[in-house]
Amino acid sequence: MEKTPRGTSVGVDDPYAFVGICDHLTSEGRCRYAYDHYGHDPEFARERAMDDYQCPIVDPESDQDLASGPRAPPLESGPPEDVDAETPDDSMNSSETPHWGDCPHFRCRNRDRECVRCGLEEKRIAHDDERPLLEEHHLSYARDGETLSHEITVYLCRWCHAKVHNSWARITDDAVPDPEAIAELEGRRSREHDELGFESAAERFETGADRERRQ
Repeated sequence: MEKTPRGTSVGVDDPYAFVGICDHLTSEGRCRYAYDHYGHDPEFARERAMDDYQCPIVDPESDQDLASGPRAPPLESGPPEDVDAETPDDSMNSSETPHWGDCPHFRCRNRDRECVRCGLEEKRIAHDDERPLLEEHHLSYARDGETLSHEITVYLCRWCHAKVHNSWARITDDAVPDPEAIAELEGRRSREHDELGFESAAERFETGADRERRQ
């Protein structure tokens, strides 16, 4: 399985099996990263500008639904003034089928607020600084083991997160929420219910005469 810089498992063999489409991809199939952050990688930005910022991985003629899920906002007309027009590099436009791993700026962060392993849902209470039930888990690291190759993340509950890093647990295991996780979730639901049923001091000390006048 893939490893973190500390040598612990990330719980998957192929991180790209868990990705959807790139966070930088607009509904028109263009690359928002190249447009907004051309100063970070001028060569990449120039290549995309010459191709009208078309994503180098997604085929605009394909049947893929680019409008599903959260998408980057559309690009304004015309390239940023700082991008010089040069002949683009066709290294990512070869005859081979492109793969998300071929793009240096691919990013896919899972936004589903439930554990991908056991299905535990997040429950946050307003104005509460309790530790979240879910934690973001990175799946992909570069060959040097020190940096992320791409930002590919999923959400795991704290209990599954610990199991994945501290054992041979896999994200694809047929798992159920840990009893401690269920107890924590139910405790938060109970507190939330109590808050929603809160009575003001005026209501608690309201007299019978007051109630009769309101009726």
